[in-house]
Amino acid sequence: MSSDTVLVEDVMSTPLETTSPNATVRAVAEQMRESNVNGLFVPGADAGIVTTTDVVHAVAEGADLSETRVADVMTSPVERVETTTELNEAAAMMTNFGIKHLPVMDDHGDYVGMVSSTDTTGEFA
Repeated sequence: MSSDTVLVEDVMSTPLETTSPNATVRAVAEQMRESNVNGLFVPGADAGIVTTTDVVHAVAEGADLSETRVADVMTSPVERVETTTELNEAAAMMTNFGIKHLPVMDDHGDYVGMVSSTDTTGEFA
């Protein structure tokens, strides 16, 4: 690895913002606004991610945001990367899968952060 290589751990957002699959879409939208993030990790056996795009889709479909649960709109299973993944590889994954966020795992298999397309754009600009 050259000294110019940027790893996911160098640019990822920490701590990892999370929510429950039972949270309402309204509560998640408020949490994202307050935390100034566009995606939240949903831990558990069926780990996933809920993003602002998911919230927009729920609104467009006329969902009752106070009743609709994260589990109903989140993406699961979720693609993920490790802290030691090269940022250009993470960017390629986002492009290939058509996604904007990747949860990040450490070498113990624990989720520790999130890398977004904004992070990659900022680094490569």
